[in-house]
Formats: sequence, C-alpha cells, structure tokens
Amino acid sequence: MAARIAKNNPPYNAGAFRFELTFSPHHPLSPPRARLCTSIYHPGVDAEGNVCQPLTSTQHWAPSTRATQVLQDLLLLLDSLDPERVLRQDLAWELRERPELFHRRAEEHTRQHSEPRPEP
Repeated sequence: MAARIAKNNPPYNAGAFRFELTFSPHHPLSPPRARLCTSIYHPGVDAEGNVCQPLTSTQHWAPSTRATQVLQDLLLLLDSLDPERVLRQDLAWELRERPELFHRRAEEHTRQHSEPRPEP
C-alpha cells in the first residue's frame, strides 16, 4: 500500500511525503514494514526511508494490531520528533543541541525534496 502524508505542523508542513506499508505473506503473524519513499530530514527516519517504529518490531508486534494503528504511529513519529525513536544520531543531536538549526534545515529539506501537498 502506498499513500502520501501531508503534515500540518512545521517543519514538515511545506510538502507531502510518500510512504509505503508492505505486508508480508505471513501477516498478521509478522509485522508490516513502513518506509518513507520521499526524503525527509528526521532523526527517526534513515537515509533509505526506514522508520524507527517499535510497534512494528518483531519483539513488540501483536497480530491483533491493525493497519490503522501502524499508520497512526507513523503520523505520531512525524509529529513528535521523539528523541527515543532515533535512527540518525546526528539529527537527534542537532535537534537536542541546536533546535533552531534543525528546524531550519528540516524546513529547507522539505521544500527541496517533498512532493506537492494535495489540494483541499
């Protein structure tokens, strides 16, 4: 499944981000995999688009978890900039130690790399 996320809060509100949710043939016994296809300047998303999403890790996955919960968790990750959900230590450090610089760079990266926001 592929779709776009358009956030309403800075620093990601200047564009939309395409993501993909892939289900294995063993779903719901094994978790889906979320990946952002659009480059994003975010400490919880690595350069390949892999997302730090404990909900879908094998140790936390429950077969009763619904796809909507996985999507809500992805939205929360993009909104919250949680310092505990980190795949890029350099960006986590920058967010913690130099938040103004992080937000400026994230906004610029969003303008350069994101997709156009959908029309309302």
